Amino acid sequence: MKLLEGKTTIITGGSRGIGKGIAQIFAQQGANVAFTYSSSVEAAKELENELAGYGVKAKGYQSNAADFEQSQELAKEIHKEFGSIDVLINNAGITKDNLLMRISEEDFDKVIEVNLKSVFNMTKAVQRIMLKQRQGSIINMSSVVGVKGNAGQTNYAASKAGILGFTKSVALEIGSRNIRCNAIAPGFIETEMTAKLDQQVVEGWRNAIPLKRGGTPADVANACLFLASDLSTYVTGQVINVDGGMLT
Repeated sequence: MKLLEGKTTIITGGSRGIGKGIAQIFAQQGANVAFTYSSSVEAAKELENELAGYGVKAKGYQSNAADFEQSQELAKEIHKEFGSIDVLINNAGITKDNLLMRISEEDFDKVIEVNLKSVFNMTKAVQRIMLKQRQGSIINMSSVVGVKGNAGQTNYAASKAGILGFTKSVALEIGSRNIRCNAIAPGFIETEMTAKLDQQVVEGWRNAIPLKRGGTPADVANACLFLASDLSTYVTGQVINVDGGMLT
């Protein structure tokens, strides 16, 4: 028996990096997957076909989770198409790093909007459906930076810390309806984006981590799998650090 057999999952920012890793592992575990993407139509089509190869229903939606109305429409469309929404993974995120002295108001606002407001938008969009079903799991992608802060990332750290407070509050509000809400705080995860960085810098980061390696999208996806499945029916309001011991 697969852990997510027949469950419908929405993953925002699902066409690459961590989101793609989650989509792949969830499809392998029997979940039907609806994922959003912002611009990469070709990558989304490829992923749709790959996921369908696992015998599940899969569909990509070009949608901006930072837009309230688009999020409400998206949830309605997915519910109509898939018949239920059992898991929501708020994964969409961007960075616009700079020291506070140099950061522009626009770059601060944009990161808050895409990283934090999108979590509000999408959670509100699926809440009514989950309340009617009397079950659901919401998983919000935070970061170790949201837990401990990071120089040059005031906007990103604020958005990811905000997700933690939001997660705990939602867990308290809708726990009585059998809806769980948890957060994941990834550390240094190696994706297409980190592959472009200076390899000596990357090696320095790896050496500073107790497990002596960067994480993979699959490492994060497996933690999401636990929180989405019935293995975690008594876990809510929690933050799981997937960071190789970075914050230990």
